[in-house]
Amino acid sequence: MRREGSPWQGLGTVFGKELTDHISSIRMLVLQVLVCLVAVIIVILATSSINETTPEDPFVLLKLFTDSRLSIISLTFILSLMMPLMAVALGFDAVNGEHNRRTLSRILSQPIYRDALLAGKFLAALVTIAISLLCLWLLVVGLGIIRFGVPPSGEEIARSLAFMGITLAYAGTWLSLAMLLSALTRSAVTAILIALGLWLFLTFLWPFLAQPFATMIAPPDARYAMFGLQDPDTVWWVETLRHLSPSDLFNGAAVALLAPDTRQTSAIVDLSQWQGAIFGSPLPLSQSLAIAWPQAVALIAGVIVLFVATYVAFQRQEVRA
Repeated sequence: MRREGSPWQGLGTVFGKELTDHISSIRMLVLQVLVCLVAVIIVILATSSINETTPEDPFVLLKLFTDSRLSIISLTFILSLMMPLMAVALGFDAVNGEHNRRTLSRILSQPIYRDALLAGKFLAALVTIAISLLCLWLLVVGLGIIRFGVPPSGEEIARSLAFMGITLAYAGTWLSLAMLLSALTRSAVTAILIALGLWLFLTFLWPFLAQPFATMIAPPDARYAMFGLQDPDTVWWVETLRHLSPSDLFNGAAVALLAPDTRQTSAIVDLSQWQGAIFGSPLPLSQSLAIAWPQAVALIAGVIVLFVATYVAFQRQEVRA
């Protein structure tokens, strides 16, 4: 049977309703307060550390995202942990929640197609995360200006905004995964447990498992081991397998954008990146974006692939009253 009208009819209605629900929900409010509170503490500690060590750094604003008195616990590290949790919290019951409340058939009986329903839910959750990131960015920049008394440069603003865009793509990957699990399972508890399990595995375990898997796929040549070198084929497989983790892609892009002197994020040394380079000199924004571009494209591709899989799974479901 041929559909009549645009498949996106009702998209605005679904988007507005879902966005209002997300912003006013208790779980979203708790997550936003938690992220902002932790961010403020980390930024205050970072400003104290920066004032003592690098008071005249030309990229002092960027150090608010990467430096901290708490060793590796920087704002970037906090975002790499909190964004997946926020995304999963917004998407784990996007589809199965409507099934369990028996409201899905009622919604689709209106002039709203499944296309508009699914896209509206995804966009509403993504915009909710984007609003949270924008508020966080304004908070960090405001605290930096108050603590340092110096306004940020245009390049610092551009780099930090590009970093927030990468963070949004990172969160979108986990949001798409959570919605896919919501479409494949009828239990919201099952969906959130699988999503959190995958987050723990890919974030904390997979970086350590990539090395033995790479050694199995491409055993290192003994000739390299004799000189204390790593086999390039094995190193390439390690890098490729680690890139299956969204957190690894996010961290690589974050380093390229927030550390202007970074010339590569891979363990494979590219000598062309160092020809004519002055040690410690910052790269232009365009070159930093070129270094972070592969990771950004991989994250965006992950969002698209997972959302398409969710779309296919949702379209094949039978909806009963």
